[in-house]
Amino acid sequence: MAHGFTVDAARALPGPDWLAARRVGAAERLTELSWPTAGEDLWRFSPIERFDPDRYPPEPTPPARWHGLDPSLASKGVVTGALSEVDDDLLRGLLGTVASASEDVFTVLHDAFLTDVAFVHVPAGVVVDTPIVIEHRADGEGGATFPHALVVIDEGAEATVLERVVSDDARRLVVPVVELLVGDGANLRYASVQQHGTGTWQLALQRAHIGRDATLRASAVALGGDYARLRSEARLDGEGADSDLLAVYFGDGDQTLDFRTLQDHVAPRTRSSLLFKGAVEERAHSVYSGLIHIRPQAQRSDAFQTNRNLVLTEGAGAESIPNLEIEANDVRCSHASTVGPIDEEQLYYLETRGVPPADAERLIVLGFFDDVFDRLSVPELVEPLRAEVDEKVGRLSARG
Repeated sequence: MAHGFTVDAARALPGPDWLAARRVGAAERLTELSWPTAGEDLWRFSPIERFDPDRYPPEPTPPARWHGLDPSLASKGVVTGALSEVDDDLLRGLLGTVASASEDVFTVLHDAFLTDVAFVHVPAGVVVDTPIVIEHRADGEGGATFPHALVVIDEGAEATVLERVVSDDARRLVVPVVELLVGDGANLRYASVQQHGTGTWQLALQRAHIGRDATLRASAVALGGDYARLRSEARLDGEGADSDLLAVYFGDGDQTLDFRTLQDHVAPRTRSSLLFKGAVEERAHSVYSGLIHIRPQAQRSDAFQTNRNLVLTEGAGAESIPNLEIEANDVRCSHASTVGPIDEEQLYYLETRGVPPADAERLIVLGFFDDVFDRLSVPELVEPLRAEVDEKVGRLSARG
C-alpha cells in the first residue's frame, strides 16, 4: 500500500503521547490492509476505483468551531471542547468505544491521522435546551483531514447537537467519524449537514450505541461533494431503545451521494425507523444500501426502512438496495424503496390548474421531501434546507 499515509507521517502529527501511540498503532495496521474495490458488496455502485491516496497528503485537522454555546452549561457539568480543552482521562476512556477501527480501512485511516476531537459530554439528568453547534471546515488544495466528534449523553439527560462539515471547491479528502453514546433513558437529537465543495471526497462513519429506554433522532443532510459517502449505523443495545434515522440528499452535476445504513437490534423490545429521501439531476447518482439486523435475543422488536428517490433528468440515476436479516421470530419488520421520475399525473394536475411547468415541478419536489422535513431532528434546519432544495430545482428549470 504505497501512499503518503505512512507510519512516519502519523508519528509526525501533533498531540498528546497517548493519542500519538494510538495513531502509530492504527498506521501499522493500515500497512496490512488494501483499499476497497467496487467489486466488494459494501462498495457496489461507488466510484471507489477512482480513489488515489497519493493525491491527498495528510495534514492536521483544523479545530472545530463552536456556535451558540450557553455559558451556563459548564455550571451544569456539561463539557464541550477540543482535545486540548477537556480532561485527558475522560476522553481517553471514551474515544473509540463506539466506532472501533478494526473493521474498515477508512476508519483505520482516520485513527492513524486523527489530531483533534470535538467532545460533548452531558452528565446524568441534565437537559440542554439550546442546540450545541459544531462546525468542521476543510479548505485548500489537496490535503486529507479527519474530523472526529464524540457525543456522550449520560443516563436521563437530553441534548440537541448539530454538526456541519464544510469545504471549498478545491480537491481534498475528508474522513469524518462521529460517535454517539446515548445512555439509559437519555434523549439525543443529532443532525449532520454536509456542504462540501465540488472537489471533495468524503468517506464518513456515524455510529450510535443506544441504551435501555433511550431515544436517538439522527438526521443527515447531504448536498455537496464530488463523492460523498456516509455509513450511518444505530445499535440498539438496551431493552426499549428507540432510534429514528432520517436523511435528505440532492445531487447535481457529476456528484455521487452514497449511503450505507445499519439498524442493529441487539436487545428485545427495541424500535427503529429509517426514512431516506433524495433527488438527483443532470449526471448525478445516488446509492442507498441498508440492512435491518434483528438478533436472536431481540424478540418483540419493530424495524422499518424506507428509501425513496426522484430522478429528475435523463442522465441521472439512483440505486436502492434494502435488506433484512432477521434471527428472531416475534418481530415486525418492513422495508420499501422506490426510484423514479416526477409523477406525470401530479404534473398534469397542477398544469391544468394554471401552474407553470417549472413551478409545478418545484412544488412536486418540495412536496416529495415534506414528510422528512417535518421529522428532522433539528427544526431550525427545515427552512434553510427547503430554500436550498428550491434553489437547486429552480436552477434546473431555468436551464431546461
